[in-house]
Amino acid sequence: MENPVDNRLTELEARIAALESAASSTPPEQALRERAGWAELAGVLGALGSPVRLTLLEEISRGRNTVSALSEVDGLGTSGQIYHHLRQLTAEGWLHSPSRGTFAVPPPRVVALLAILEALQR
Repeated sequence: MENPVDNRLTELEARIAALESAASSTPPEQALRERAGWAELAGVLGALGSPVRLTLLEEISRGRNTVSALSEVDGLGTSGQIYHHLRQLTAEGWLHSPSRGTFAVPPPRVVALLAILEALQR
């Protein structure tokens, strides 16, 4: 039986290897110069710019995937406030709702989120 976490880890390792091999052939400064459309990413990145939304992503990734469960976490506010943040994260693609009332980080965003978190901790 396939383990979804193992699959995500394998996918992440493959993407990192591809990035590392591409990075060795293209200097980072050149990659930055060639990357266009930075401003178009403001909304996606802005959704991560809230301590509450980052805590929501962290808690959801750890298994608290309903508003009821998230309401038990100190500092996240009322259920209405939680829904507000969940809507913002969903609108920007950081979350999806695999079934009614539950939230999850979409697999393609897991890799992006891990990369962002890792990059910011250095």
